[in-house]
Amino acid sequence: MRKLLVTAFLSLDGVVQAPGGADEDRDGGFACGGWAVPHFDEQLIRRMADLTEQAEVLLLGRKTYEIFAEAWPLAAADDPIGAKLNSMPKRVASRTLKSVSWQNSALLAGDVVEAVRALKRDGGGEIQVHGSGQLVQTLLRHDLVDEFHLLFFPVLVGSGKRLFAGGTVPAGLRLVESETSATGVLIGRYARHGDLELGSMGPETGNW
Repeated sequence: MRKLLVTAFLSLDGVVQAPGGADEDRDGGFACGGWAVPHFDEQLIRRMADLTEQAEVLLLGRKTYEIFAEAWPLAAADDPIGAKLNSMPKRVASRTLKSVSWQNSALLAGDVVEAVRALKRDGGGEIQVHGSGQLVQTLLRHDLVDEFHLLFFPVLVGSGKRLFAGGTVPAGLRLVESETSATGVLIGRYARHGDLELGSMGPETGNW
């Protein structure tokens, strides 16, 4: 069974909407698009290049697919992220798209949950989901995510779409690795680790 990893850029108050540009996602009148961009540096770009290189399949929702399909084919030939994304297999979850034209792309057929389960059963290397907020909500509801690669940016956005919204399945996580960029971005990779454990805290319990 291959692993499915979700990568997300988050503000400290949990917003994931439109980190990369003003017009990326204006749903709900969102006016803070591009909040992650000032914190990108060479270290963070290398980190994303290393992560992307580990993927065998890219799984995207419609909005993120359309953004990527417009932008990444324009990347320079020596851009390692662009080269990987353009060449690797891409699977797209969409109820509205009839066809996809970005190199090595294909639409998931039928029910998205069953299609993702089948993709995980295929064997092979890592499946990565980047962005794709609506798709991620579906994956969370059906407990299909094995790892999270989360980048917390030192900003408060105040409103917007959240990564862990309603329907998230309670679960335990284990920190696999962590790093802090020179611009203050906290990077953590978390793996599923059993069920959510509960307890009590206070001097009467000895857990203080």
